[in-house]
Amino acid sequence: MAIAIKSIPVLTENAASNFEKRAEENTANRATVDFSKERSIAEKILAKAKL
Repeated sequence: MAIAIKSIPVLTENAASNFEKRAEENTANRATVDFSKERSIAEKILAKAKL
């Protein structure tokens, strides 16, 4: 039994420009998130599991 191929939605006009603007803003701010606390927790878990 074949699976129907679904069409891929395409952003146009305002939706496309808004998406691109938000993507550029997020790319510029990507280094502002600090995961050091989560990383230390993960390292402790992995050390305890001896991985």
